[in-house]
Amino acid sequence: MILTGAGTAFSAGGDFEFMLELQQSAAFREQTMEEARTILLDMIRFPLPVIAAVNGPAVGLGCSLALSCDLVLMSDRAHLADPHLNIGLVAGDGGAALWPLHTSLLRAKEFIFTGERIAPELAVALGLANRVVPHDELLPEARKLAEKLARLPAKALRDTKRALNNHLEKAVAGPLEIAIQAEIASLASPEHEERVKKLISRSKS
Repeated sequence: MILTGAGTAFSAGGDFEFMLELQQSAAFREQTMEEARTILLDMIRFPLPVIAAVNGPAVGLGCSLALSCDLVLMSDRAHLADPHLNIGLVAGDGGAALWPLHTSLLRAKEFIFTGERIAPELAVALGLANRVVPHDELLPEARKLAEKLARLPAKALRDTKRALNNHLEKAVAGPLEIAIQAEIASLASPEHEERVKKLISRSKS
């Protein structure tokens, strides 16, 4: 299976107007974050190998989706980022739980705290991606890799992925729950509302 973006971005991140809607309802906030938790855990438990073909920016939950895949190929025009903190949110939907499993805790903190963009070559060096591919060759390369995996004995591959991802599922469980609950609370915070309204106002001016 190949996961990629339909446009110029793999996933551009959260919608600011939607975030303001979340401010109005505790039940809506909990439902939204439950959906994020389900997506991430379903990705980890999905039986087939999933290749992320990161064709552009992979931001916030989109970045977590890429890092939930089994193999990550990045276009030379792409970048990763988790800017939750920049808008007053806890990095609950994957970042705080997933990143330290792919790179060091120190480097995870650096980029989650700052929200800085991670270029493709640096993502590979950090362990957040497998390799960089020229943009026009990204999907053909992802298909070639998928075909290579498809030629392997199917049951052995599925069971190997299940065993490997058991490490991931156990390691992510505690931190993900803490982070999800903290993000639900931060979605209702005044500092989050203030930052989002400033960004909306700036985008309209």
